[in-house]
Amino acid sequence: MDMTSGSITKLLIMFAVPLVIGNLFQQLYNTVDSLVVGNFVGSHALAAVGSTTSIINMIVMFFTGTSVGAGVVISRYYGAHDDEKLHIAVETTMAVTFICGIIFTGLGIFVAPYMLKFMSTPDDVLPSASVYLKIYFSGVFGLLVYNMGSAILRAVGDTKRPLYFLCLSSVMNIGLDLLFVVGFGMAIEGVAYATIISQFVSAILVLIVLTRSTENYRLTWKDLRINKKIFRQILMVGLPTGFQQSLTSFSNVYVQSYINTFGSSCMAGWSSYSKIDQFVFLPMQSIGQASTTFMSQNLGAGNLPRAKKGTGVALRLALLITFASAGILFLFAPRLVAVFNQEPDVVRYGTMFLRMNVFMLAFCCPNQVVAGAM
Repeated sequence: MDMTSGSITKLLIMFAVPLVIGNLFQQLYNTVDSLVVGNFVGSHALAAVGSTTSIINMIVMFFTGTSVGAGVVISRYYGAHDDEKLHIAVETTMAVTFICGIIFTGLGIFVAPYMLKFMSTPDDVLPSASVYLKIYFSGVFGLLVYNMGSAILRAVGDTKRPLYFLCLSSVMNIGLDLLFVVGFGMAIEGVAYATIISQFVSAILVLIVLTRSTENYRLTWKDLRINKKIFRQILMVGLPTGFQQSLTSFSNVYVQSYINTFGSSCMAGWSSYSKIDQFVFLPMQSIGQASTTFMSQNLGAGNLPRAKKGTGVALRLALLITFASAGILFLFAPRLVAVFNQEPDVVRYGTMFLRMNVFMLAFCCPNQVVAGAM
């Protein structure tokens, strides 16, 4: 999608809608895990999955934020029609991804058990949470490769194929969750295995597309190396975003440690709230991502006035969607929590968390869009 000409509102919506759907399916990975264990295993298993979310996000979000830098650099070269530098940027991006995938796998497996203890995870939840995290991080390589590969495709305006891959892998994850937990009785380890298998499938698919592409952004394996100049450009944009997102997740580790002291029912309620809250943030995040690509392509084409105008349009769209979502969330909070688990204490805690935090959406919305534009 060339975003350097045409209606700004139409382009942002056309770009954001597949992102919303794609992010929705990506959120389904961990959410379906919570739904399955919460309904077929119990509130303790739901609490175990929920207690791992902040740890997973703290490590993964750093890399995801850094991928924004790669997307910005690739978008600029794509908008400027500089095929040589675009090719170098793609090879550098994927080379860094493969190295980071190995590092993050080892780091996650090593750090996770200590973080669970630091968070005062109750003894009745700790074993299940440890098992889930170890299995999850053993397959985090697939998640990182998919996220970076799809960031490359989105940077050149292709949001459809990453969406198709997510739809396929998410449906596979749901089927495997039910097969492993309900069919084989594997409990929490079953949903973890289902997640990493599905993530590897989506990673393989996006690599196939990049490798077989005849476009100027194709991945050429023999040219896979890190260009220092391009890498510095990626870090200059991506590191601030990565640190911002990881610090937010790190603060949630402290929040989770306080939640854990109130027992498994409170933890399960918090887990339900967290999953619902992530879905509510999807529209503004997608508008922010659309704004990032829009800004980058127009800056690459040297059209600064159009780039600035796009930021204002994106902000208004995000605010409109956010206030509508907040109203729905406040009214239907108990019913939404009950989808995950119907125990009265779990519903009570989850509803309280949702209604207390719904007003924060209005403050977070401008930050998401402006950060994407920057």
